[in-house]
Amino acid sequence: MNIPTPTEDTMARLRASLAERAAAEGLLDVAYATVDSPLGTLTIAATPSGVVRIAFDNERQDDVLAELAAKVSPRVLSAPARLDEARRELDEYFQGSRTAFDLPLDWSLSTGFRRAVLNATQRIPYAATSTYGIVAIAAGSPKAFRAAGTALATNPIPIVVPCHRVLPASGVLGQYRGGAPRKEQLLRLEGAR
Repeated sequence: MNIPTPTEDTMARLRASLAERAAAEGLLDVAYATVDSPLGTLTIAATPSGVVRIAFDNERQDDVLAELAAKVSPRVLSAPARLDEARRELDEYFQGSRTAFDLPLDWSLSTGFRRAVLNATQRIPYAATSTYGIVAIAAGSPKAFRAAGTALATNPIPIVVPCHRVLPASGVLGQYRGGAPRKEQLLRLEGAR
């Protein structure tokens, strides 16, 4: 007996139906989707509180989803419709028509000093840059510039929380979770370099 193989369209409808049902029954804690960008494919995840994670394609999606399952909730499901607004804002940013994000954020992957660093980083204006030292001061620990660098290197919500705008005091590019070429590309997009 031959069982027909479902088409990609059928599978997409089944996944969407599953995501809708899980959300309706309160079983969807983390929704995720992908978005194509000039930086490659991004994986974006959100909880009911807001965007919790954006990952570049140099991070394995399975690893990102496992991290979310371990640190946020094991109820992680592909649900692109739940991320339409985030994907729209990212598209506008990459097209150059958005200079600030209006997305709610879920900070559950960042606490303490790291969260303070990311909050300070979020205030760096579009097309501007800052240094690790200045961000450390703004986060309340003037001597913790190296720890600020570590916090930025593990930023779970890059682009939206613009850690690409933070440079070493020497003015060189420095490290970036998505890789130095992506950091350079983001700074050029904004006209900061």
